[in-house]
Amino acid sequence: MGQSRVGRSARASLAAEPRLSAGGPERCVSPDAVHGNPAPQAPILSVRAVRFGFADAPAFLGPVSLNVYPGQMWMIVGPNGAGKSTLLRLMAGLLPLGGGRVELDGASIDHVPLRVRARRIAYLPQTLPARLPQRARDIVLLGRYPHRTFGMFESARDYAVADGALQTMEVGALADRAMETLSGGEAQRVHVAAALAQEPAVMLLDEPTASLDLRHQLQIYRLLARLTTEQGLGVVVVTHDLNGAARFGSQVALMNAGRFVAVGAPADVLQPEHLDAVYGVRTRVVTIDGAPGRWVVPVEDGDGPQR
Repeated sequence: MGQSRVGRSARASLAAEPRLSAGGPERCVSPDAVHGNPAPQAPILSVRAVRFGFADAPAFLGPVSLNVYPGQMWMIVGPNGAGKSTLLRLMAGLLPLGGGRVELDGASIDHVPLRVRARRIAYLPQTLPARLPQRARDIVLLGRYPHRTFGMFESARDYAVADGALQTMEVGALADRAMETLSGGEAQRVHVAAALAQEPAVMLLDEPTASLDLRHQLQIYRLLARLTTEQGLGVVVVTHDLNGAARFGSQVALMNAGRFVAVGAPADVLQPEHLDAVYGVRTRVVTIDGAPGRWVVPVEDGDGPQR
């Protein structure tokens, strides 16, 4: 676990930024691990040698570095306790840094006014607020708050954007329903709609598909992929769904013990040599006739029905 690996498509970018240790003294991960076409010159959001710790765990996370460019969909995967959610909160400017720097549009995020941050970054936490009596539409309208220019009153455009986001997430029919009457999956889609209504440049989503059925999991992933390609949105998703990461991610970062173990193209990162060591189970990467992409399958001796 002391070494890291960068996908072949990322190697050309290693000279662009200082090399930073990702868990060992010899092998390093660049913040510019890019899959596919060369990244644009300026990232939306940058994490530079960031560290974070608690009183009882001062070296909990870091140093880690990452650049999010327009049109990229980063998938951050790893076991429970790896630091994925903590990293996402650091990227959103919600936790104090123990070292390093987070930059939004090239400026230290600490120096960016909160209203500007809220216009540029949408953050969806893993644990959502309790479902209260507010209507679903009212929750989505909260995403418009950074854009309001005339006090506390919503404009006609705010309502149009909110209703459009509800329709996009296929919860338009629930707009006037109280949140406390919705299922967990319905409430999750309403909160994703609120993030869409924010019209950000980058979305930070912590397990956005965790409460969803298969159809709506695919809906979320396809929507995010479309937003990256058609609108140049930058997306960072924390997930335990390795197959979703393999299929929809443009870049994948595999975390363990607060470090990046492997960063790069999904095909390079999601390999048994990395996954077996990080998760402590044997895995295989397979293709399935009629199914797109490659699939990660856990395998153990004795699995399957006894005959």
